[in-house]
Amino acid sequence: MIAVALDPAALAIAVAGRGPAAVRRYFALRAGGVERLALFSDQPDDLSTAGQALRRWLPEPADLAELRALWIAGLPDERAAELAALARSERVLVNVEDRPELCDFHSVAAVRRGDLLLTVSTGGASPGLAARIRARLADQYGPEWADRLALLRDHRAAWRRDGGDVAARTDALLHANGWLA
Repeated sequence: MIAVALDPAALAIAVAGRGPAAVRRYFALRAGGVERLALFSDQPDDLSTAGQALRRWLPEPADLAELRALWIAGLPDERAAELAALARSERVLVNVEDRPELCDFHSVAAVRRGDLLLTVSTGGASPGLAARIRARLADQYGPEWADRLALLRDHRAAWRRDGGDVAARTDALLHANGWLA
C-alpha cells in the first residue's frame, strides 16, 4: 500500500450504492472536505439525506468519465464487481467497501483534528483492528490538536520567511509546550 492524502478540491469523487453503507461513506467523504460529491443509487429512497447530491441511478460511462475516484458501498457483489470494472475502463480509481479484491485503494480509519489527519490502514485485512487503533488515536490526540496545528502553521510560515531551521523550531515549540511528552 502507498499512503496518500487526496485534495478533495482537485478531484471529482462520487459514491455509488444503496442503503446505510452508501450514506455512511457519503458523509465520511463530506467530513473529509469533499464538497462536489455525487451519490448515485438505483434505490434512492433511504438516501434522501444526501439532498441535491443524490442521483437516482447508478453511474453510467458518461458519469464515470467525469470522475477520478469512486467508492462503492451496499451493492450486491456481482453488481459491485460490474460497476468497478466499468469505472476502471473509464480510468477511475475504485474502492468497493468490504471487498479488498475489488479495490484499487483502501479507505483508512481516520481521526480529524482540524487539518491534522491521523490515519490507520490494514490494507483491508481487518477494518475492526483499524477502528480500534483509530479510537486510541482519538483519545490520545484530542480536539485541542486542531488549534495546536493552526499555531504551528502560523509559526512555520514565519520561520520559513526568516530562513531558520523549521524542523528544529517545531521540535522546540512542541517540547516547550509539552505537547508530545
